Amino acid sequence: MNNAARGRGTAFLALATASCLWGTGFFFGKIDLEEMSVGHMLVYRFVFACVGLIPVLFRNREMPRREDVPLFLIAAALYIPLQFIIEFQGLARTTVSHASLMVGTLPLMLAAGAVVFTHERLDRTGWITLLVSTIGAILIAFQAHSSGGSATGPTLIGDLLVLVAMLGGVGWVLISQHVMHRGRGYPSLVVSTYILLSGTAMLVVWVVATEGLPPIYGISMRAWLALAAQGFLATTLTTLLWNWGLQRVSAARAGIFINMEPVIGTILGVGLLGETLGPGAILGGLLIVGAAVVFSLHAPDDNHGVPVSL
Repeated sequence: MNNAARGRGTAFLALATASCLWGTGFFFGKIDLEEMSVGHMLVYRFVFACVGLIPVLFRNREMPRREDVPLFLIAAALYIPLQFIIEFQGLARTTVSHASLMVGTLPLMLAAGAVVFTHERLDRTGWITLLVSTIGAILIAFQAHSSGGSATGPTLIGDLLVLVAMLGGVGWVLISQHVMHRGRGYPSLVVSTYILLSGTAMLVVWVVATEGLPPIYGISMRAWLALAAQGFLATTLTTLLWNWGLQRVSAARAGIFINMEPVIGTILGVGLLGETLGPGAILGGLLIVGAAVVFSLHAPDDNHGVPVSL
């Protein structure tokens, strides 16, 4: 196996790991929403995430160039305040399984966005695997709708809010890839660090202005642990892994791995929260994982000249 193939394989592994860890975010978020509002939960989540970036800040000395600052700020606004506030408002109104499953629509949105805005191209196998993974997500969603295993149950408005939030995720991915690939592209660590820091600052300003300071007392240890897990595992580590992988493969090809997230979220919802998983959902999960494996094995070299090493 040549260096390019090994580097691509490592990038696929990083993207898959990031997506699996993202899949835990709704589960931990549901725990925290029992004790605090969406805005306060997100402030704590991203403050923990920024603490996790401290070692990266010591390693990274590069600053965004002045002409690129607007792109960094737009990506940060799309990724954190816009996407996460809408997404978790949706989670507050639906189940973990449903919120996770709506993320299954993101790869198709991402592929379409990449084709329209960055002129990326997918071959027939790429489009087929994206279609298969989307069918898998639909099967799981249909099963969840028909079973209604949660105490509160899913709602249409909750599902739609999560779906709309995915548009912010598409913008974040495409802009991040753009600043990493164009001209003297930025390393993935630089993109991850400054988008997280600036997006968190925007989030804190918005939440404090609209909801006041988050509570400190009266929060259980279970909720604190869930907040830390959201910050360190489902945010810092995932963002670093995702942008590292995204720097080495195209946005459309990276999108297939996002479909690992609904699988993990559904498993956690069923196994730990008592939601129902029927045969249709099991089949859908197999389609999603199978499509991701086929896609990663089939994908040609698509690094666009980006070096494999940091």
